[in-house]
Amino acid sequence: MPDSDTRFGTDLRLLRDLEHVKSSRDPGHDLAVRRRSETGQVDLDTWSSVDNLVQALLLRFLTPAGELAILGHPDYGSRLHELIGEMNTETNRNRAKLYVLQALAAEPRVQKVLSVKVTQSKRDRAQMDIDVSLLAINSDTPLNLVFPFFLEGGVSA
Repeated sequence: MPDSDTRFGTDLRLLRDLEHVKSSRDPGHDLAVRRRSETGQVDLDTWSSVDNLVQALLLRFLTPAGELAILGHPDYGSRLHELIGEMNTETNRNRAKLYVLQALAAEPRVQKVLSVKVTQSKRDRAQMDIDVSLLAINSDTPLNLVFPFFLEGGVSA
């Protein structure tokens, strides 16, 4: 079985905090950097292993489907952006679940989706909490990921 660094790869660190990711609509995101202790030089920081897979999934969910078509990736992204401005109803939460499942089906590092649950946030009526459990390729350990999706302006009926 390949080690997790090989299985999930390594990529530039684009999201600073995978546990508390906000929204792609938050301005001011930049590449993360780290300072080498021995030389003091600054390098671009990276994610590897499972953290790289989590970042890849979050970026796929936050990127509108078709946004990268001009770069040769017409199927990358999700349709979650279509829900912005909609009401936080059961129907729209079911649409969010469908859009997440579609995005996960397109991710080659996902072996099997175990569950996707979309609920209304208890703190913010215009926020859906999306809870994903999946098996990554060559893994027997489930990966659990919870992230917020903001409807901005939509509220529960």
